[in-house]
Amino acid sequence: MLLPGWLLHMLKLGADTRKLRKVPTGASRAGSFLYPHVVLTNMAKLYGNIYTIYIGNRLIVILNDYETVKDALVNHCEVFSDRPSVPLVTIITKRKGIVFASYGPVWRQQRKFSHSTLRHFGLGKLSLEPKIIEEFKYIKAEMLTFGGEGFCPFQIINNAVSNVICSICFGRRFNYEDEEFKTMLRLMSQGLEISVNSEAVLANMCSWMYYLPFGPFKKLRQIVIDITSFLKRIIAEHQGILDPENPRDFIDMYLLHIKEVQKDQTESSFDTEYLFYIIGDLFIAGTDTTTNTLLWSLLYMCVYPDVQEKVQAEIDTVIGRDRPPSLTDKCQMPFTEATIMEIQRMTVVVPLSVPHMASETSVLQGYTIPKGSVVLANLWAVHRDPLVWEKPNDFMPKRFLDENGHILKKEAFVPFVIGRRVCMGEQLAKMELFLTFVNLLQSFRFSLADHTFKPSLEGRFGLTLAPYPFDIKIKNR
Repeated sequence: MLLPGWLLHMLKLGADTRKLRKVPTGASRAGSFLYPHVVLTNMAKLYGNIYTIYIGNRLIVILNDYETVKDALVNHCEVFSDRPSVPLVTIITKRKGIVFASYGPVWRQQRKFSHSTLRHFGLGKLSLEPKIIEEFKYIKAEMLTFGGEGFCPFQIINNAVSNVICSICFGRRFNYEDEEFKTMLRLMSQGLEISVNSEAVLANMCSWMYYLPFGPFKKLRQIVIDITSFLKRIIAEHQGILDPENPRDFIDMYLLHIKEVQKDQTESSFDTEYLFYIIGDLFIAGTDTTTNTLLWSLLYMCVYPDVQEKVQAEIDTVIGRDRPPSLTDKCQMPFTEATIMEIQRMTVVVPLSVPHMASETSVLQGYTIPKGSVVLANLWAVHRDPLVWEKPNDFMPKRFLDENGHILKKEAFVPFVIGRRVCMGEQLAKMELFLTFVNLLQSFRFSLADHTFKPSLEGRFGLTLAPYPFDIKIKNR
């Protein structure tokens, strides 16, 4: 969660000419740092699909097309699946959890368990589908309170997505006005805001700044303490009423796994402290990305009303307006699925992915990549590659449909990245995106509020690529 600030620092230092392809010093300029993914993509037009930049003496390798990304993260996955050490990330996460943890046996154990457990939420009695449908009732009720007036959908969508994560982790949802829920979301938002600002750049250079008794990092330390206290209390409550026959959520299943491992008397990395960091990862990785994808979806439907009409026509034909959507409807709704995919391609909410690191010296595309090099997969460039995508800057859902109107799978469509570090919640995210998007368009026609000018589609680079604030209005269908 501290990587965007670190990346901006990298660009401000300029590029180096010492290894791999030549990159000019001073390539960055004032005003370009709002869109580092665009800057790096434009540099690839000059210097090729693999080039380097330095942070001090640290080599950063930028990968800018699908074949190069695949070669590194799939063909050489054992070499390029590690994470670089970023001071503030290390201090806060202790390199535990899933997202920022070092690649190795412990990470593999934890990810395997977490991935298989999350799959349970896609089917059976723990299926998230009814919970997502239930959550939409609250989204709808909140939106209806505005009548025909304009409103900002950001908080409503964030509340709903956060509640889905709460259902996974805690086995319950919160009322949007619940003080504990509001406090938790506020703390997470404030912590992330501090973690990606300019002070974070300095703290990653001088980690002692994190411990200053004043300023933003004093506040960040208190936020970490408060979130830790909240999550550890939830874990303790689960321990007190744990029922081995009826696990309710991710915490229950993890606690049962701890007991199972202890029974076998084998040395294990599974404990309540590691559970705490995994829950943190699920919230950070699962809330911001899905929230912003849904917000982008609303914005694109407002900007492209003709596409909105086609999606709604398909919804009316396949589902009608009297029953909620189901995942079983998805295979009959290719245009809707293609629209969601095109929104993901156009926006790429994690445009530079999470940085990888070379765990040993290796050769990639004919270039020697030294051990310890940071590797960035530029997913923005991958999804805007004119050699792969016709008119890559145009919004065209039909690009994901074949001549018969069926979904056309594109190998270079990788919004969840690829390789060993692929997003472990990919299937759940797809479920949530489809069900929420279809529910929204089944219920309402969306347009920009009267007082809102056409907002920028460039996005605001931070933890993820978020749309700039915009207001919408709804009309019942």
